[in-house]
Order: sequence, then C-alpha cells, then structure tokens
Amino acid sequence: MTVQREQTLPAVSGKPSSDSRTKDGKPRGPHRQLGPKLVPYLFLLPFLLLFIFFLILPLVYALGISMFEDRLVGGSVFIGAENYLRAFRDQAFLDGVGRMLLFGVVQVPIMLALALTFALILESGLVRFRKFFRLAIFLPYAIPSVVAALTWGYLYGPTFGPFTQAAEFLNITPPRFLSEAGMLPSLGNIVTWEFTGYNMIILYAALQAVPPELREASSVDGATGWQIARYIKIPLIAPALVLTTVFSIIGTLQLFNEPSIMGAIAPTVIQNDYTPNLYAYNLAFQNQQYNFSAAISFALGFIVFVGSFTFMTAMNRRNAT
Repeated sequence: MTVQREQTLPAVSGKPSSDSRTKDGKPRGPHRQLGPKLVPYLFLLPFLLLFIFFLILPLVYALGISMFEDRLVGGSVFIGAENYLRAFRDQAFLDGVGRMLLFGVVQVPIMLALALTFALILESGLVRFRKFFRLAIFLPYAIPSVVAALTWGYLYGPTFGPFTQAAEFLNITPPRFLSEAGMLPSLGNIVTWEFTGYNMIILYAALQAVPPELREASSVDGATGWQIARYIKIPLIAPALVLTTVFSIIGTLQLFNEPSIMGAIAPTVIQNDYTPNLYAYNLAFQNQQYNFSAAISFALGFIVFVGSFTFMTAMNRRNAT
C-alpha cells in the first residue's frame, strides 16, 4: 500500500505574512524607512519655499529680462547675450569694478590683520576684561551700515565736522576726507570699522578649537608667544582666514550702502557709477534701464564668483604644496 503525501500550499490571503513584519508589528522594507527619510525635508520645507520664492524665482526673472531690450518701436525684443556683451564693454562698469578691486587690495588685508591681531590678543589671556573688549570690538558690526555711514559722514564733513573744526582752531589746513583722492581711504576706514569685529569673532572662535596641548608643549620647549602664534595658531586657523577673505572679497565688490550715503555729501566725487552695485541701482531706478541693469548685476555676480574661486584655488594649491 502506498501512502500519498499531501502537499500543503501556503494560504493566500489579503494580509501580509508574518515575515513582512518585525517583532513589534511594523512593516519591513522601504515602507518602514520612507517616513524617517521625509522628516528632515518636512522641517526644511518652510525654508525651501521662502528660498525659492524670494531668491530663485527673482533670479530667474532677472535673468529672463536681462536677455530683452525695450525699444520705442517693437516693444520688448529678445536680444540674447547682447546686454552682457555691452556690460563688459561699458567703461563705467569696468571703472567701478577696477575701483573696488583697488579698494579691496588695500582695505581687506588691513581689516583682516587687525581682526587677527585682536583675536590673538583676546585668546592669549594676557588682557583683563576680555568679554568687555570682545563686545566693544564687535559692537560696530551691530550698527546698521547706513547709520555708520551717516555718523562717519558727519565726522568727515568739510564745513561742520569735528576734524575740520579742530583744524581751524589750530589754524592748519583741514583734512580733505571727501576729495577725489581721499574718498576711497575714507570709505575703507568706515568698512574696516564696521567689519573688523565680525571677522575677529570668526577668528577668535577658530582659535578656541586649537588644542591647548600644542601651546603647552611649545611653551615647555621655550617658544615665545609670538612664535606660538606664528607657527601654531595661525597655520591651524588657516581655513577660517580663507573664509573671512572670501567673505571680504564678496562684500568689497558688492559695496553699496556706504558710497550711496556718502554720495549725498560729496556728489561731485561719488557719482552714479562709483561702484558696480551703485551703477546697477541707478540704471534701474533712475534711468529705467531694467534689462541692462539686470545684465550688469549678473556680470558682477560672475566677477565675484571668478574672484572668489580663483582665490580659493590658489589657497588650495598652496596648501597642497
């Protein structure tokens, strides 16, 4: 007699098998991981919406109008890259860029040298009331740039400023801060006064990350404070120095508030094309050349990108060697 073995087939039902669930009853596989992956994007969603509506879309719109030209006959006409070619041939725009490059070559090293010096002094522990001095150096950055420019404009005043009054009292020639030759140094003084504290805080925070064991070992070996700063601290905070330099390059080429305010005091020196940003602003809101102004803005952005990228590439190659 033969015994036939019955083959049992798994029951088919609409419910998932026990193998598709974990011990706590949660589903396995991609469905379980989908929820946690979406949580960060839900938190980022408000920022992403604001970023798109207030930055990306305006940039796209400005890029679009920069490729058109308004004509008396025919209205708005698509001209492609003609506005950009015109921008890089515009002598007023090129002069403004050159003026700001000269400004940055002199002002940025002075500002960062002061910021680094203050950061090293405060971090060394040789100064009492460090919190007070740190706040005092940083305080000018908290003052709006418009207010700072108005304050320094009063100090620079050729007829009512305190420097002029002191010179007249001493019967000497008053300093010409707002002359053609003195305007760039005067603006450099304002920007240095405003942003030295900001860069100092960045460098001071970077110095806090330097391991104290390195400083202690150097002191035991007989290194002086200057040698510790030069050969240990400064090389270790090189990334922070590069960061502050890049920020300064970008800020220099985008200078607007200070020359705009000083232009009301010295209109013969600071004209509509004194800086690239001031030139783009006046093209749009005084001359109603919105298309060309948008092209000038993107051309300036391209120059800023090239300058920042060139500097970072040079620093990376130097560190690699």
